This record gives sequence, C-alpha cells and structure tokens, in this order.
Amino acid sequence: MTVMADTRPPTAMDAHRPRLLVAVLSLVVLTVSILQTAVVPVLDVIGRQLDASEDAVSWVVTANLLAAAASTPLIGRLADLRNKKRVLLAVLTLVLAGSLLAATTASIPLLLLARVLQGTAFALYPIAVSILRDEVPADRLVRSIAVLSAMLGFGGGAGLVVTGLLMPAGASYHRVFWLCAAFTAAVIVLGAAAIPSRRRRDRTSVDWLGGISLAVGLSALLLTITQGHDWGWLSTATLGTALAGIAALSGWWSWSRRSAHPLVSTTMLRHRPILIANAATLLVGMGLYLSFLGLTDFVEAPAGSGYGFGATVLDASLEFLLPGAMAAAVTALISGRFIERFGARRVVTVGAAAGFTGFTILIGWHSAPWQVIIAGLLTNAYISLAYGALPVLIIQDVNADETGIATSLNAIVRMVGAAVAAAVVGVLLTPGVDGHPSESGFINIFALGAVTALGVILLIARKR
Repeated sequence: MTVMADTRPPTAMDAHRPRLLVAVLSLVVLTVSILQTAVVPVLDVIGRQLDASEDAVSWVVTANLLAAAASTPLIGRLADLRNKKRVLLAVLTLVLAGSLLAATTASIPLLLLARVLQGTAFALYPIAVSILRDEVPADRLVRSIAVLSAMLGFGGGAGLVVTGLLMPAGASYHRVFWLCAAFTAAVIVLGAAAIPSRRRRDRTSVDWLGGISLAVGLSALLLTITQGHDWGWLSTATLGTALAGIAALSGWWSWSRRSAHPLVSTTMLRHRPILIANAATLLVGMGLYLSFLGLTDFVEAPAGSGYGFGATVLDASLEFLLPGAMAAAVTALISGRFIERFGARRVVTVGAAAGFTGFTILIGWHSAPWQVIIAGLLTNAYISLAYGALPVLIIQDVNADETGIATSLNAIVRMVGAAVAAAVVGVLLTPGVDGHPSESGFINIFALGAVTALGVILLIARKR
C-alpha cells in the first residue's frame, strides 16, 4: 500500500510549529478525557432533575461507550487513509453538536443521542497521535506523544475536579455540558488554525464490512460488561449479548485474515509486543477507574457508614482529587523526557510500582484524609506515566500508515478496561442492609487496583 502525502520545504514558521501543534493536540486529547469522566459525578443529579430511573440514567454512560466502541476503529482508519485534519475537525464538530444538545435538552432520549455524538470523541486521541507522527521531527516525537498520551490520565482527574467546582448544591447538570461545548468550540478554532492540512491520495478503500462487524462485536462486549450487573450475569439477555459479540468478533477476525486490505491487520494484532502493550493498557484502564471511582465513593461516604469523610462533590474534588490531578499534570509534562532517557518500558514499570504502592496504602491506611491524598498522588502519577509510555511502545512496532488504527484499538482496549473496572466497582459497592456499601468492598477495590498494577509490571518485564 502506497500513501502519498503533500510535502513542502520547511519554512521558518514550520520550525516553531511542533510546540504549538503539541499544545493544541493536547487540548484535543483533554476533550476526550473530560467528556469521559465529567458526567459521572452528575448522574444522580440528572436522574433527579429529569425524574428518570436509575436504569435510564445509566445509559448516559453506556450509550457513550457503545458509540465510542463502534466508531473509533473506523474513524482511526479513515484518518490513516484520508486528510487527518479534516477527519479530526469533523469529529470535533460532532462532539460540539452533542454537547450543545445535551446542554439544552430536558429529554432522556435526546440526552442519550447527545452522548452518542459525544462518543465519537474517543477517536480524537488516535487521530492526534497519527498527526504527530506525520508532523513532528523524529527527535521530538517520543516526547510529544508521551505528553499527549499523559493528558488522558490528567484529564480524567481534571474532569472530576471541574465538575465539583461547577456543581454546588442545586445547580443544573446542564452546566457540565455547557462547559464541554465551550471547550470543544475553542479547540475547533485552535485546531483549524494550528493543525497542518495534508492531502492524501490513497486508493485503498475502507473495509466497511470489517468495520461494521468489529463495531457490532465490540459494542456487544461492552454492553455485556456495563449492563450485566443490572440484567443478571447469567440472564438470557446478558448471555445472548455476549454470544452475539463473540460471534461478530469471530466473523470479523475470519474476514480480516482473508481480506486484501482489512480494517485492522490481524498480523499486527498477533505481534507479541503489540499484544503485551495492549494487555498492559487493559490493566491500566482498569486502574484508572478503580482509583477514581473507588476514591470518590469512599471519601463521599457519610459518617454513619463507619468509614469515609462525608465529603460533598465539591469537597471531594478540591481536597481529595485536585492534588492527584496536579500530580498527573506535572508527570505528564516531564514523562516524555523520562521516556527518551530511560525508555518507555522502564517508565511504565516505575509508574506501575508507584500505583501498586498507592493502592497498597489504601488497603491498610485510609482512616485519615492525608493517607488518601498521598495514595491518590501515587495512583494518578502511575496512570499518567503509563498513559504516556504505552502508546510509544505501540507505535514503535507499527508502520506509519497503521498508526491511527493501532492507537484506536489501543484506546478501545483502555475503554474495555475502564468498563470492566466500573462493573466490578458496581458489584463490590452494592449497598447493604444499612443502605451503605461495606468497607470491605472498598478494600477489595483497592486490592484489585494493586493486582492490576502488579500485572502491568509483570507484563512489561516480559516485553524484552
């Protein structure tokens, strides 16, 4: 396959472009993580203000994940084959439309449609990485991708903090979506001005059949994970959806092995370094949600529960989540230099060791706020370092014209890990007879977080 792109002699402006480009694309990636986490703290508010059932409100998250799973691989491949800037701006436009719809509607069906449109935001990260690989000089590429990737970890915490600041008692949930709309609009303007446009003349057609079967399979898998607790893990609906997903993914794999131009190269997916990096990404995705869901629910637990600190959403954001978000921000800024000097594999290992320590602290010491804050600093640094380094391991082992689809699938793996963790948290934090989850449920969540961090260390140790 031959891809032809516009080439131009370098200019004085081009010499200064990388820093501006990295800054703008970091904001693009920040959009992804803020949209992913900012909505979670206001789900109860949405239910009360729209007089919707808990099951209906849960689809505000589920619809977003399903749309992301269905669209991200196709959009990532389109970016590999077509004009990346146009694809990125088109996705941002869909996200803006979804944010505006969510900010103005008082209807659950329309809110779900808005969240579907926002789900396309997950494709922004792989597109941004692909653009960097085309535009940034080789000696700055690793550092730039690390900063971009680490923004995912930082943005997750930042979304929770910003939501806490926006949502004093009695505030409308629409505030969160107005913020998303304003942020996305600003990113569109900056992206249109700062991102180069490269025409691409690739005659390779998009594997739409493979894309559809992959979308169906991934969506069914995520639907099983996110709804299994409510449907019953052994119910007909859960088992039927799981089997449908397995059948669709099996069909996609068989088709892709025979196709001349598959959406995803099965040879690439079977490559051992890619397999290990994706497996580690799955565990890191779990670690992110085990940390922020576990910590948030723990500190907001009322005094009568026998644990926790009775924090409000605002208190939880400022006192317990903001320090971790700042730690992730600092780590994001310096992670690229660490990766260049010590290598991505060592950085992931050190980060996972910090995460293991943080989760271990939470298992045995969580009676004082300072203990929880220190643990949060460590787990956030872990997520930021891992998110910065793992994509570097991915792109080191794929061709340039497969960057978009490879990082798209890596993003989907991370999303599956997050969904699994959210489902586990839902099971472990089932309220008891007193109306509160047991303290042992939180301890089990933190223990699982420690296990996932240890799993990352063991996996990366095998990537030699």
